[in-house]
Order: sequence, then structure tokens, then C-alpha cells
Amino acid sequence: MTDGKVRKNIKPGLAVRVVTKADQKSGKLTEGVTQKILTNSPTHPHGIKVRLETGEVGRVKEVIVDK
Repeated sequence: MTDGKVRKNIKPGLAVRVVTKADQKSGKLTEGVTQKILTNSPTHPHGIKVRLETGEVGRVKEVIVDK
């Protein structure tokens, strides 16, 4: 599984699972496709922040890799 804490691993159009601000306490993951990377730093301890194509914003916890 690719690390969602490293910016270079994340690209627009990539399928990911993110945790949104509202779901941080529960840890519920939302699946979607990245539209834009919002984190400027090369790494972030809680995951790179992205905007999904649905408009939702969250931190990447998992990158979905095709088998």
C-alpha cells in the first residue's frame, strides 16, 4: 500500500481513501478520486490533504492500488 503521508505519492486522478474533518473522531474513510492536492509540504504526519472530485476535502490514509 502506498503511503498517503508523502506528497510525491499522490497525484490528481488517483483513487484514494481519505478521512474528512467531520469523520476524524470516528476514523471513517471516504473513497474517491483526487482532484487537487492541497498540502504544499513534501510530507504530513496525518496524511496529505486533497480535494476529491466530489468536492470533499480530507487527508489521504490509503492509496488504492489496482491489483
